Amino acid sequence: MRKILLISDTHSFLEEKLFKHIDEADEIWHAGDIGNIELTDKLKKLKPLQAVYGNIDGTEIRKEFKKNLIFNCENVKVYITHICGQPTNYLKEVKDILELEKPKIFICGHSHILKVMYQNKYEVLHLNPGACGNHGFHQIKTALRFVIDDTEIKDLAIIEFGNRV
Repeated sequence: MRKILLISDTHSFLEEKLFKHIDEADEIWHAGDIGNIELTDKLKKLKPLQAVYGNIDGTEIRKEFKKNLIFNCENVKVYITHICGQPTNYLKEVKDILELEKPKIFICGHSHILKVMYQNKYEVLHLNPGACGNHGFHQIKTALRFVIDDTEIKDLAIIEFGNRV
């Protein structure tokens, strides 16, 4: 069983209230727009980190993290990318990966809009944690937490950190 904290669009900012949730997690997953390498260095000292780069991330972050990340957690295949398009019209590259890899969880960021939805076409749980940084148009800083227990995804919860400043 693994407790996951899913964040995105930090834009170089770590919300102080996030640390309580990091303490309770087994792993942190970041869906891009990290902002600076110091942020991921700090997260890696706290918990194992899975992350992808986003469109605002520079060379240093892109050297360390991939655009597309596919891995297994417990017995669940996970696919993370930053930009995916709309759930009704994913980017071609995303569609191709979803069809080829057949993940059980598909995660993206970028939109700053929190989404939790099941996509019947790809038989995948689509997650977007919204944004927990201070940069962007979102009004409320958000993240997701959930548990992966063997093949089961459970105890999904939305975390709100308050208004973006």
